[in-house]
Amino acid sequence: MEKEEKHAHLRYKFVVSGAAETGHCGMGTLEKAMELGKQIVIQDAILITGATTGFPLWSAMGAKKAHGVSIGMSPAASEKEHIEIYKLPVDYMDLIIYTGFGYPGRDLLLTRSADAVFIGCGRIGTIHEFTIAFEDGKPIGILEGDWATDDIIKDILEKAHRPNSKIIFDSDPKRLVERVKELVKKDKIEQFQIIDEKVKNGQV
Repeated sequence: MEKEEKHAHLRYKFVVSGAAETGHCGMGTLEKAMELGKQIVIQDAILITGATTGFPLWSAMGAKKAHGVSIGMSPAASEKEHIEIYKLPVDYMDLIIYTGFGYPGRDLLLTRSADAVFIGCGRIGTIHEFTIAFEDGKPIGILEGDWATDDIIKDILEKAHRPNSKIIFDSDPKRLVERVKELVKKDKIEQFQIIDEKVKNGQV
């Protein structure tokens, strides 16, 4: 508890990953995306997205409706390229970081900037972000819904033969954020204990 209070100023950063085009996702998808973004803010975290349309944009809308902070990580090198070449929005984000690395490089920076990654309805880009987060050992929340993404990920996990205790599946955005937040909290406390021990021993 003491370690948690000492580092309480460090707010959690949660990424929401999902499809830029949501026509295949089914009814109620955008509402679930908005609720996910809203719950991230309500539970005192900052939202980060890939600064794109569709599922991530609606999560950003939910975050702003809850008066939270929304950060976008763009594949473009500038605002001009972001708007004119990539045709991406600038709405519902307090800050956009222009990586200039295209989608693959952006995905790496996006997931590594986060304490946890949430996966909604998505396509190959979303699966790419999932696999990066998986390899980096990030806590991952998979939002279940009327789409195939959660089942695809379950299939990948079953065939990969790589057990992972940091992946949570849930159909309720509020409950999913709560459960993932507990994983992040545990990770943070362990990290702070290691850092404090190194400082105490003069190693840092």
